[in-house]
Amino acid sequence: MTELAAALGVTIDDPAPPREIHISRAGCRLHGFDWGGTGSPVLLLHGGALTAHTWDFVCLGLRGAARLIALDLRGHGESGWSGDYRVGTLAADVVAAADHLGFYRVHLVGMSLGGVIAAHVADEHPGRVERLALIDVAPGVDFDSTWRVRTFISGLGPVRDLETVVEAAMRVNPRAHRPSVAYRMSTLFRRAPGGGWVPKGDPRPPDFPAILAAIDRLPAQLSRTPVLLVRGGRSRVLPQAAAERLVAHVPNGELVVVPDAGHNVQEDNPAGLIIALHAFLTR
Repeated sequence: MTELAAALGVTIDDPAPPREIHISRAGCRLHGFDWGGTGSPVLLLHGGALTAHTWDFVCLGLRGAARLIALDLRGHGESGWSGDYRVGTLAADVVAAADHLGFYRVHLVGMSLGGVIAAHVADEHPGRVERLALIDVAPGVDFDSTWRVRTFISGLGPVRDLETVVEAAMRVNPRAHRPSVAYRMSTLFRRAPGGGWVPKGDPRPPDFPAILAAIDRLPAQLSRTPVLLVRGGRSRVLPQAAAERLVAHVPNGELVVVPDAGHNVQEDNPAGLIIALHAFLTR
């Protein structure tokens, strides 16, 4: 992990691994990583079909400026599966995690689905959110551009070796950084008792209409919190015009475009994202 982060341009002051955290809310077991660090607490929320590990590179480079907590959303990573994946339920999990850790006021960083959840928390609990960073999500996202990724994810199942999944992922996105893709796949699967690998995440498809409706509500939810919107410079999911429209409607908003990054900015160019987040979160 640290070698790959360094290869991606991340400056690492402390290479120590994070501490795992476990909490339970409404009968669902929740998991996350406490990266420690100094400064104000920051909760990082991943996108759909990802895990808290998607923030590994960013946390390695940002832990000197903030107390970093990366959460596995329910149904993802090491968190339990559930029959309730509504945005409000996921947001309540985030608040419960902050309570468990003794944080009242926090910064939130959310990528894609994680950004939608973070905005819901900020809207429901404005006194508890200091600043909010959204990564590659805003009204006007090009949902159709994600069909190849959605098809790939929905087809994930048990495999004999991870290289099979890495090869399939590279066919979906030939421009991706192969070592980063291999690392991501290693975090999305676990060893099966009988050999081979099985996906960690709940295989049931997300409620995409509900998520898209929640994205459309973002401008109304962001009126009371300073907002940074980060767009990947080559993202097909979030057009530049859509990003600019959201920032124009947010009273205290700004837009940063991170070059050499697609939708998964935190994995494609973690060093560029660290610069943007450091400037915003420590202001």
